[in-house]
Amino acid sequence: MKKSFLFLFSAFLLTCLASGKVVRRQLSIYPSSVPETETLATGTMEFVYDYRFCVDTTGLLEDNISTDNMLLQIGPDALSKFSSYKNLTVDSILMRSSQEQVVNAALEGKLTTGEFMTIYKNFPHGKLTHTEKICQDWFRYDEDMPQFDWELTDSVTNILGYECQSATCKFRGRNWTVFFTEEIPLAEGPWKFYGLPGLILKASDEKGHYTFECIGIKSKADRPITIYKVPFNNVNRKEYFDTKHRYDVNPYAYYETTTGGHITVRDEAGNISLDAFDPIDLPFEYLELDWKK
Repeated sequence: MKKSFLFLFSAFLLTCLASGKVVRRQLSIYPSSVPETETLATGTMEFVYDYRFCVDTTGLLEDNISTDNMLLQIGPDALSKFSSYKNLTVDSILMRSSQEQVVNAALEGKLTTGEFMTIYKNFPHGKLTHTEKICQDWFRYDEDMPQFDWELTDSVTNILGYECQSATCKFRGRNWTVFFTEEIPLAEGPWKFYGLPGLILKASDEKGHYTFECIGIKSKADRPITIYKVPFNNVNRKEYFDTKHRYDVNPYAYYETTTGGHITVRDEAGNISLDAFDPIDLPFEYLELDWKK
């Protein structure tokens, strides 16, 4: 069953500070429908991670951390899915609400969407699949399961009552430190991480720009592991990052170019922003830094 409606909200934020200027642009588009899904398997365990990332690495903005709760679903045959818990909630709200209720919820700030990045491991078997919605379009790329050169360290900590050991690696331009526990003997973890003799409960890069930390565990689960049945643009990893970057530096122009729609952007005083369609320099870097090479 599909429910079709579209609510578009565009915001332009310009923050001027004594030490410089930071421009942040946001384009929020609530889906015109909840896509149909295909069930890949039934999950057996679930882990919720607090995902935090720095949206302004220049240090000019005080409120520079964005957060989302992510759900890691574990299925049979080493299949897993890592996706936004918030978006699962939004999908549920959309399915049972009228258009008026959706618009009101959005205006009240009760319908904020989460991270659209979804990571499947061993789907297809031996592959890692990344799906993501950029503006109005869905993208997908498959790659071989990445290899992590883990080095064990002597550092230990306790997370959710589990004794965890540390390991480090360099992956696609970032140095990562993770903590895993052999008390949960799954060679799994958040995002693309895997390959240690226990579940990775925490991961952070050395600059603290990206962190994943487990905050909840459901040892018995029966939620289906699904994938949207949408017309994906099948690309490679480099093409995905090129598209994502083109959108992030100029979301309004990207929207108009790809949809044929029109956006009027106003500043906080209500005046039309004449430079809103000029590309900006992003004040952050993506999870993977090697895509520009």
